[in-house]
Amino acid sequence: MEYKIKWLSNASLTYLDEIDFIFEKWNYKEVQKFILLVEDNLKRLSVNPKIGIPIKNMFRLVLSKQTTLFYTIQEKEKRIDLIIFWNNSKNPDGLVRLL
Repeated sequence: MEYKIKWLSNASLTYLDEIDFIFEKWNYKEVQKFILLVEDNLKRLSVNPKIGIPIKNMFRLVLSKQTTLFYTIQEKEKRIDLIIFWNNSKNPDGLVRLL
């Protein structure tokens, strides 16, 4: 049984921020690659939600060298809540504040 994916507000915002960052640093082709990478990983996650590394009360999934996804699993609802997309080049102190 596949889990549903729920985008929390910070996940949506940080996803769009990451797309903007990629577009500014590289180009539209790289943005397209990132979007497909996220879509593919969300499909994998919906089938096997525990592929990420558990940390405290959530999981982290490295999508690429540059980006990590943080999420939680709601077992009763068979749902994955996306919390944040994190650019790994940023100061980790900012991540702690967001989580």
